[in-house]
Parts: sequence; C-alpha cells; structure tokens
Amino acid sequence: ISWDIGLDWKVETDPAKTSEIEVRFTSEGPDRTHVELEHRNLDRHGEGWERMRDAVGSEGGWLRGLHAFADRVAS
Repeated sequence: ISWDIGLDWKVETDPAKTSEIEVRFTSEGPDRTHVELEHRNLDRHGEGWERMRDAVGSEGGWLRGLHAFADRVAS
C-alpha cells in the first residue's frame, strides 16, 4: 500500500515522496492470526522524514491502530 501522506499530514501526490506499507497475515491456527506491518522507505518523504518515523512508530501510531484492529476482530 502506498502511504500518500506528507510530513504535513496532507495528501502527497508525488509518488517519489511517498512511503510504502506492507501488511502480512499469517495463520497460527483456527482461531489465531499473526499480523505484521512494515512501513518502509520513510526517507522518501524528504528532509524531516524522521518526524514521520517517530509519529507512526509511537504508541499512538501503528501500534495503536493494530491494537484497535485486534480488539475489533476479537469482538
């Protein structure tokens, strides 16, 4: 998936300035699935890309989203 959001958290239309997200689902049994998320090429966002890395890598970033996803599918 292309992450078309710029450092200003607005839509980025230049593909050279976007990063990528890959989500993998691996079955670990009939009632269990392992979900792995990789957000790569953040440096494409240009100068200041570390802010994006820190934001999505924080507890309020992808981790929060994955926990919300897990809670939703468990209910």
